[in-house]
Amino acid sequence: MLTLRQSPFDLFEQLEQQLHTAERVPAAEVRETEAGFAITLELPGVKRDSIDVKATDRTLVISAERLAPEEAADAQAPLLSEFRYGTWSRSFRFPSGIEREGLEAHYRDGLLLVTAPKAQTMTTVSVKVEG
Repeated sequence: MLTLRQSPFDLFEQLEQQLHTAERVPAAEVRETEAGFAITLELPGVKRDSIDVKATDRTLVISAERLAPEEAADAQAPLLSEFRYGTWSRSFRFPSGIEREGLEAHYRDGLLLVTAPKAQTMTTVSVKVEG
């Protein structure tokens, strides 16, 4: 029986490739208060105009884009770069409804703070089951 063994360096190379292809999303913190929810995301290097916040009855979707810096003609390529550029999107589903009209979003010092007040009323629909 023939077995092929990989060297540990091959495994490190595979891990590095997986890290490069992995989707990076910003770190988030979600807090619940009596009045609503507060969502904070780390967005260093993101321009305010590229941030998009959308909401449904119980879901908040935040998306943005971090653009790669424009290289000067005489600039050399970096020896190592772990920065991630491009677009991403995150969604948050809440245990209770949110008041979409009351959403507020503030972006300062690389942090996005979104406050979503809880909905005061929830719509319920009853459906008659027919046989």
